[in-house]
Amino acid sequence: MATAGSIRTLPDFSLSPRIDQVGVEERASRFTKRSIKKETKMNGLKLVLNMIDLTTLEGKDTDGKVKQLCYKAMHPHDAVDGIPKVAAVCVYPSMVKVAKKAVEGSGIKIASVVTAFPSGQAPRDIKIRDTKYAVNEGADEVDMVISRGKFHAGEYNFVFDEIAAIKEACGTARLKVILETGELGTYDKVRRASDIAMHAGADFIKTSTGKIQPAATMPVTLVMLEAIRDFYYKTGKMIGMKPAGGISKSKLALHYLVMVKETLGSDWLTNEWFRFGASSLANDVLMQIVKEKTGLYQSANYFSVD
Repeated sequence: MATAGSIRTLPDFSLSPRIDQVGVEERASRFTKRSIKKETKMNGLKLVLNMIDLTTLEGKDTDGKVKQLCYKAMHPHDAVDGIPKVAAVCVYPSMVKVAKKAVEGSGIKIASVVTAFPSGQAPRDIKIRDTKYAVNEGADEVDMVISRGKFHAGEYNFVFDEIAAIKEACGTARLKVILETGELGTYDKVRRASDIAMHAGADFIKTSTGKIQPAATMPVTLVMLEAIRDFYYKTGKMIGMKPAGGISKSKLALHYLVMVKETLGSDWLTNEWFRFGASSLANDVLMQIVKEKTGLYQSANYFSVD
């Protein structure tokens, strides 16, 4: 944020690149046609599982439900060896302390949604207090939502300043900025919002809250990955990516990994730089891993319902 007496020159975000809709959708479609061999598939499935943010964001969340989710995060499948833990557990700020204690010593991160999630409709001072509360409770990462109303009104500096203020409130916690791409409407706006978030200090850019449809899609994610690539070429700074919502099948998740590798390179193929916000994906990945190891599918009844 600007301080008294300081002068800040912001990029002209209205000049963000225009997106060729047909071109993006054709490129995204091509990633789904890559063949994946058996050994590569198993490694990919384990990588997908290790990139998932297991999430519970409901008004009916209880301490018990959060503890159960944390147990699953640490022990995805007790009967099969060599299955990795997930990347993080994501909860509301009021549940951060419970989750933090439950995963203690596991290396799993605790993420928390902030800034009046999912609407983002709250005064900035409340959003900042919300963020500081989550961090003080122990959140390693915070997922904020942008003010889409201000964005649609063309108040890009307002959106920029708000993200910068939340980034400052995060302290050492990493900041994921949710664009809610299903409400943005066009690929051009997705690109512009991505540019604003990265210049304002986002450590990750994220598609969706999971509460609005459509959520993550491959073309939208490709637009955001290309924004990350261009930002990296200009600044040398790596930014993470998190598609969230709408990814429930392993095959689709593997296509996303192919897209990440071919757009950004192998450096982004770790949970430090790429995440899936898709709790229902975990069970399908586990079913596929067990199938690859044993040759048999287990019933969905063998896996906990989050």
